[in-house]
Amino acid sequence: MAEDQSGEGEKVGFPAPDTDVVAARQQWEEQVLGPVLKRYPERQARFATMSGLALDRVYTPEHTAGLLYLRDLGFPGQYPFTRGVQPTMYRGRHWTMRQYAGYGSAEETNRRFRYLLEQGQTGLSVAFDLPTQVGYDSDHPMAEGEVGRVGVAIDSVEDMDALFAGIPLGRVSTSMTINAPAAVLLAMYQVVGERQGVEPTRLQGTVQNDILKEYVARGTYIFPPGPSLRLVTDVIEYCSRHLPDWNSISISGYHMREAGCTAVQEIAFTLANAICYVESARERGLEVDSFAPRLSFFFNCHIDFLEEVAKFRAARRLWARIMKERFGAKDPRSLMLRFHTQTAGCSLTAQQPENNVVRVALQALAAVLGGTQSLHTNSMDEALALPSEKAVRIALRTQQIIAYESGVASTVDPLGGSYCIESLTTRIEEAAEDYIRRIDDMGGAVKAIEGGFIQKEIHEAAYRYQMEVERRERIVVGVNAFQEEEEPPAGLLEVDPGVAERQRAKLERLRRERDEDACHRALDDLERAARGTANLVPPVLEAVRARCTLGEICDTLRRVFGEYRAPGEI
Repeated sequence: MAEDQSGEGEKVGFPAPDTDVVAARQQWEEQVLGPVLKRYPERQARFATMSGLALDRVYTPEHTAGLLYLRDLGFPGQYPFTRGVQPTMYRGRHWTMRQYAGYGSAEETNRRFRYLLEQGQTGLSVAFDLPTQVGYDSDHPMAEGEVGRVGVAIDSVEDMDALFAGIPLGRVSTSMTINAPAAVLLAMYQVVGERQGVEPTRLQGTVQNDILKEYVARGTYIFPPGPSLRLVTDVIEYCSRHLPDWNSISISGYHMREAGCTAVQEIAFTLANAICYVESARERGLEVDSFAPRLSFFFNCHIDFLEEVAKFRAARRLWARIMKERFGAKDPRSLMLRFHTQTAGCSLTAQQPENNVVRVALQALAAVLGGTQSLHTNSMDEALALPSEKAVRIALRTQQIIAYESGVASTVDPLGGSYCIESLTTRIEEAAEDYIRRIDDMGGAVKAIEGGFIQKEIHEAAYRYQMEVERRERIVVGVNAFQEEEEPPAGLLEVDPGVAERQRAKLERLRRERDEDACHRALDDLERAARGTANLVPPVLEAVRARCTLGEICDTLRRVFGEYRAPGEI
């Protein structure tokens, strides 16, 4: 029996390494391992995860000696949720298969949504183009050349209406990857629901609404951090009162991972940002259990299989402890870390793109074994272009094969109890906790971002990885090993170049047909609210109902809040 470290009496723990195991290991090393190593040295002097955590040759009970089962693992659906947030996990229902999609116009993306639903997708995930992400209408000079390129162009509630035409919002959950103008896109979604006769209380989905990571990893911010955090908190408050089944924020480590951070840093920086959002909502006067159950997370699943499985388990345990011990949350749902996963886009290669199917399958399997609630699998051609219809179908089929054929969904947390996985879970949790302590000492996530600490850590990790690839210490098949001559790929998706012109024509028609006086009144009301302290979601909602455009609403807020310029940005 392991030593009880809880102070609560003897607990059931992992077996301590008894003297027989220790003696047997020593004997094995001397009599079996030693002679083999003399004749056949190992491939590397040191084996490590992508985060740099050393991997031992073999794991034994010695590696789990400090773990107590009830304190550190527990049962699925029970604190600290290491083994999953639901008691039955995928035995009850598979994860939501939610492919991230969007390009061109709302009508084109609507056709892709319908195709994916016909192929068995169970949730929608919207990719917006860059002008939409930074609050510009398609006819703004800054939007030139970007309309519909990396996502769908949404200028008004009419576009949002077309995006979900024929899709009943009361029966499908939708994730929207939008941050700086999240309140505007959420308002548009709610108005489309109203037009379909769906009450806000029946809307299910997620708005990303995580602005802090934009300042360190992605760059689609509009306003300075202060007003941005106000808008995030406004959405959290509004959803807690009016959209009870809507996830008001999806705190994202995905983009920081794509920028080069490690698995440990992904957990640490994401949870540090989450702590900031919880503190902001509490300063607003909200009780933690009134909004925490609707906080959700978004993680990357990279190619280091064992580390990724352990990462998700560590994140759940660490978040449960933070919410209970730091914020005093009592509702079990406040302690659960529920997350969406996307396979690592940055791991895909333009060389031999068919190999990406295998990479994505491994990453998706790790996400499922880690206990994700929903999953996007990248398409094999995404290092070259937006996904073609064939590629996105294979990506979805990958999830379906894991769900229905592999057998891994038939039991909860099947790798739980593995000496290796449990050891890695603990070490990732401890390393992430150390980062969070350092960020706390700096004054929190905003201060750490303003001081450049998080950006510097990510840049250094990205540089180390690139050096490992260039020195061939890390093999990437088809890139720095096993290369071959290739024909240019065929069948890539090309965005219709006429989409920008059609969006401009739609905007002209909208402004010609709408009630201009009502628009001006709504925008004036919004500006007055922004200059005060009121929650901004209701006036944004009224502006959307008056058919104001995304750009007009964001420009109104720009006049009050100004625009953020990163240090060194011209």
